[in-house]
Amino acid sequence: MIRIAALPGDGIGKEVIPAGIRVLRAAAELHGVSLSFEELPYGADHYLATGVTMPDAEFARLPAEFDAIYLGALGDPRIADGRHARDILLGLRFRLDLYINLRPIRLWLEELCPLKGKGLSDVNFVVFRENTEGLYVGIGGHYAKGTQEEIASQQMLCTRRGTERIIRAAFEYAVTHNRRRVCMADKANALQYVGALWRRTFADVAAEYPQIETRVEYIDALCMHLIRSPEAFDVIVTGNMFGDILTDLGAMLQGGLGVAVSGNIHPGRIALFEPVHGSAPDIAGQDRANPIAAILTGALMMDSCGEPAVARTIEQAVLGALQANQTTSDLGGSLGCQAVTEAVIARLVRD
Repeated sequence: MIRIAALPGDGIGKEVIPAGIRVLRAAAELHGVSLSFEELPYGADHYLATGVTMPDAEFARLPAEFDAIYLGALGDPRIADGRHARDILLGLRFRLDLYINLRPIRLWLEELCPLKGKGLSDVNFVVFRENTEGLYVGIGGHYAKGTQEEIASQQMLCTRRGTERIIRAAFEYAVTHNRRRVCMADKANALQYVGALWRRTFADVAAEYPQIETRVEYIDALCMHLIRSPEAFDVIVTGNMFGDILTDLGAMLQGGLGVAVSGNIHPGRIALFEPVHGSAPDIAGQDRANPIAAILTGALMMDSCGEPAVARTIEQAVLGALQANQTTSDLGGSLGCQAVTEAVIARLVRD
C-alpha cells in the first residue's frame, strides 16, 4: 500500500489534483498496485477561516503516516503577502529536509518546443536544484523600512554538507539512469565565496565518478547554451535561486508550465510532488485548467515510490492524448480539464 497525502491547495490545484488522483487510481489498478489517499485541507480557505497555515502536529504526522505528498498549488490573491503559501511549501521542504528539487525537462511533442529545429531527443535533461539552502533560508531584514534610507539585506547560506549531497545526488542519478554528463552551474565570478565552495565540492565529488563527463558553467552562460543547444546536457546541478530560474527556462523548452513537473526529495524519506504551474486564480473553477502537469507529476511520484510500470503507463497515455491534440487551449487543444482527464484515462493500457 502506497499512502499519499493529497493537498490540493488553492485555485486550479483543487481541479488538477483530483484529476491526477483519478488517473493514478486507474493506472495503479491495471498493475495491481494499492494506493490510499487522504486529502488535507491546508490552503488559503483554511488559513482565512482559522488563521492557521499548517499545524506543527501535521508536519510531524506526514513522515510518520505517508509515503508521499501530492500538492496542487498554493497562492491566493486574498492573501497578499502569500504567507500561507510560504509557510506550507517552504515549511514542507525545509522541515522535512527535502534537499533535492528534481525537475525532469522532457519534450513530449516536437511542436511544443519553441526552438527551431529541435526534436524530442534534443530536449531531455534533468535539473537537480538544491532545495534547502541559498537565499531561501530567509536570513536578512530591513532597516528604516518605508523611508528613503531603507536598507534591505538577504544572505545566501551554503554549507559543504548541503552542497556535497545535492552534487552527489546528481552524479548518482547520472550513473543509475545512464546519463553520461553532469554540468554544474554557479556565478563564481560574482559570488566568489559561495562559488569557491561549490566548485571545490563539485571537483571533489566528480573525482569519484571518472566515467561521467563534467562541465562547469556560469548560470547566465548556461541559459544561453540551453537555448542554442539543449541536447548538450544530461544532468544539471545548481543552487536554490539559480535552479528556480533555470527550471522555468527548461519548462518553456518542453512546452510550458502545463507539462512541467517536480519532486522534492530526500532519498529514503517521504517526498513531495507538485506541478509547477501555480494556482492560476483567474481560471480556477472554470474547467479550463490543464491537468497534464499534475498527471505527469503523479507518474514521477510513482517512480519515486518504486512503481515504474505504473509511471510508464501514465506517461504513454499522456503522450497519446498529446499526439491526438486532446489537450487544453494552452497546448493548442480545445478540451477542458475534465475532458482531458477522461482522454488520458481512456488511453491507459498495461504493457
